[in-house]
Amino acid sequence: MRRLVHLNGPPGIGKSTLAALYADRHPGALNLDVDAVHRLVGGWRDEELDTWPITWALVRAMAAAHLDGGHEVLLPQYAAGSDDITAVEKLAHEHGATFHEIVLLDERDAAIERFGRRARDSDDPWIRHHHRLLEQSGGSAALGAMYDRLVKALNPGAVQITCRAGAVEETYELLVRVLRGLSPG
Repeated sequence: MRRLVHLNGPPGIGKSTLAALYADRHPGALNLDVDAVHRLVGGWRDEELDTWPITWALVRAMAAAHLDGGHEVLLPQYAAGSDDITAVEKLAHEHGATFHEIVLLDERDAAIERFGRRARDSDDPWIRHHHRLLEQSGGSAALGAMYDRLVKALNPGAVQITCRAGAVEETYELLVRVLRGLSPG
């Protein structure tokens, strides 16, 4: 099934968790977690070194190879800009795949709290690093602004799924039902 599914949503909402579950339960599907790829690039912790361009080049190449093989790609990544989403959609179409955007949302305050809880409860260097960067950028206010930008920029063609804290399996089942109803390409 040649399709690229962009799982969008605010930080800490469960995008990576759901993409990992989906890939585990659907052989051949690629969980192309941009954050996981970013950690593979030396220097990702260095605030003076911008490793995002090489990370995105790798992500595009991996997605292209997987789509060219006739497979499904899930891309769990926050994107509140139409240019970002358009670029991902263009990539899918360039490789003969359909594109679907699914946005995971919880109530604004709940989404902010979930990110904070994830950071407090984790010893993962990636999560701790990004929590620190976000705190330096304004903490909860910055997260709220990210949430607001996402909601304001929602693509009319995107499918929204309510993603409540602790409801991983229920949300996963909703995701699977939505994906079954979408054109496989």
